[in-house]
This record gives sequence, structure tokens and C-alpha cells, in this order.
Amino acid sequence: MAEKNVIQKKIYLDHGATTPLANEVYREMLDSYQEAYGNASSLHSFGRDASRLIETARERVAKAIHAKPNEIYFTSGGTESNNWAILGIARANKNKGNHIITSTIEHPSILEACKQLEKEGFVVTYIPVDQEGVIDYAELVKAISSKTILISIMAANNEVGTIQPLRAIAELAKAHKICFHTDAVQAIGALEIDVANMGIGAMSISAHKINGPKGVGVLYVKKGIEIQSFMLGGEQEKGLRAGTYNTQAIVGMGKAAELAVSKREENVKTLKNVKRYFLRKVNEVMSNVILNGHPTNRLPGNVNLSFEGVEGESLLMMLDMAGIAVSTGSACASGSAKASHVLLAMGMDEDLAKSSIRFTFGTDITPTEVDYVVEQLRVSVKKLRAISPIRIYKVKGVQ
Repeated sequence: MAEKNVIQKKIYLDHGATTPLANEVYREMLDSYQEAYGNASSLHSFGRDASRLIETARERVAKAIHAKPNEIYFTSGGTESNNWAILGIARANKNKGNHIITSTIEHPSILEACKQLEKEGFVVTYIPVDQEGVIDYAELVKAISSKTILISIMAANNEVGTIQPLRAIAELAKAHKICFHTDAVQAIGALEIDVANMGIGAMSISAHKINGPKGVGVLYVKKGIEIQSFMLGGEQEKGLRAGTYNTQAIVGMGKAAELAVSKREENVKTLKNVKRYFLRKVNEVMSNVILNGHPTNRLPGNVNLSFEGVEGESLLMMLDMAGIAVSTGSACASGSAKASHVLLAMGMDEDLAKSSIRFTFGTDITPTEVDYVVEQLRVSVKKLRAISPIRIYKVKGVQ
């Protein structure tokens, strides 16, 4: 009799792309839809009710990252926050210099913004990373010049999970009187980030990565940092980001940020245990698998693996047919046939980079579900390797 796959529900292992809406967030948003439907910029009581909810959310986000409420600006998400930080800070400070420093493994919303600035006459230095995805700090020091006005290095990589030395970078930037921006979209809820204590000048956050709604984010800008307006029109967000407030999404953003911080220790512990169990089970049943990114200094729920002799997208589709959702890298780069720019920057060859799968766990997954995932992974990889034209020379477990 043919072997039958039995699964009671789909298993979602793509929390790095987006997360399900938390019940507490949903309830607050639902209440706000009914209680505060006025335009938050209107002067009447309906508008004031909505405005109060927005300011409460602003205070919640500020508390979560140890900022001041007047340093929190609401945006449509991480991409807008990153674009605004790079373009807005660079353009506002071009009288001081035209040099920007970033890394080779940043999110496309950073890299594309830097490319735009290069067209405008700015000079951008892209700092390399090592094989584990950590920036070359010596190269960063060397790159700084009297014309450097902005350093932007992500807190933790969205594809391989490697965590960067934020405090050291921030201190270096401060010593040279340079603004330091960090894309913390993947890091909030996983790392403790105190923007005031760490000396961070600007930081991007997105709600849907921390069990909040899609379409809303935050750009933290330290008081005193010069930044250009991102959207012209009304006087919202001190005239720097015009447009009618998405009150309900902002309410969700505030609650999600509050929960991410209050539950951080518990969630990190759970995710680390899941990750260890998953890697141990994979190592028991498979060989020729490589763990990408830093082995220990990484996001707790991120596991990026390369399966030698396997095409990543084919493996993704086989797992999807078994009810398991994973990704081959950043959701913003999905649909691209190119190998991950992150893995290539880490020195991986193109074939191996194309064999990578990112598993990003949630706290609700059970050991039974992990066992099912590993078994489907084993079966799928075995089938794909049997028809692969790529010969495997090395024999090893997860490295």
C-alpha cells in the first residue's frame, strides 16, 4: 500500500515573512473600529477620540524601545521606514557630507534606497560580511571619512538570522558624530533594544513581524536628527509624513509592540528550544545539510539550511504540498530566480545558495509537528536528490 501523509492542519514556518495577528491585538483593533471611526486630525470629539488612541499607541511603542513618544513616527511598514530613514536623513544632511555606509546583506528597501542616492551624487560604501553573516568591523572603521553622514546596519538579518554588534556600531558612529540607523524589523521581540542607552539615531520597525497588522510600521528618529519630509500634504506626524492616520492599524501596532516586549523572554526561550529540537532531528536523519548564518548569535526562531544537491524552490513546493509553509529567503525577493544576495555576500557559491530554505518558527508549534516537518523534509530531499544532476561529494550532517 502506498505511504500516506496524514496531517491535521497546515504548519506555518514562515514567521520571518509575516506573523499571525495576536488575539489581544485583534480585540483592541476591533474595539477601535467601533469606538473611534473619526478622522484623528479632526477637531471635534470623534477626531479627538481617534487621536487619543494614536497617542496611546505612540507611547506604547516608545516604551517598548526606551524612546520618547515625540521620537516615534508612524509609517506604512518597514519598507517605508527604511526608505524614509536613508533618503530623508541623507538628503537633509547633504550640506555636511555625501557619504553613506551600509552592508552587503541589507534588506532590499535599504539597498535600493542607497542606489537611488548614488544616482543623486552620494557615495555609498557597502561593508562586506564573513561566512557567518557578521559585518567586517575593521572595514567599517576604515570606511568612515569626514564626509560620512549616515551608517545603516540591520540589527539582525531577515534571511539567515545573524545578529550584528549594534552597540559597538552605535558607539563608533557616536564617536564620529555620525547618525546610526538600524533596520530592526526582525529584531524587535527577539532582542532587547534600548535606543537611548545604545545611542541609536534612527530605527525601523514593522507591526506584522510581531503579530500585529500589515500596513503599519514605525520610524524612530532621535530628537535632534535632521530628516526630510517623506510625504507631502497635511500636517500629520509634525508635517513630516502627511496622510490620514490609519487609526486601527496604529492601535494594533502599539499593542503588538507592548506584547512583543512583555513576552520576549518567554518567547525567546520557547523558540530556542524548538530550534534546537528541529536541528537535532534533522541531523539524525539527513546528511549534507549546512546551517547558514552564525551558529549561536542568531535570531531564536530562524533556521536557514542549504540542502546540497537540491533546488530550493522545488523543495519549497514539495513541502507546501505536504501542508508545510517555508520560504527560500526574504518574502520581498520571492519570485526572483536569482540566488540570495545575502548568501552570495557570505561567500556561498550560487548552486548552494539556491538550495537554501528558511524555516522561521512560531511559539505555537508542537514537537509532533516538528517531527512531521522533519520527516517530510527527509522524504522530499531524498526524492529531489535522486533526480538531481548535481553530484554530492561531502557526507555530513548539519554543519
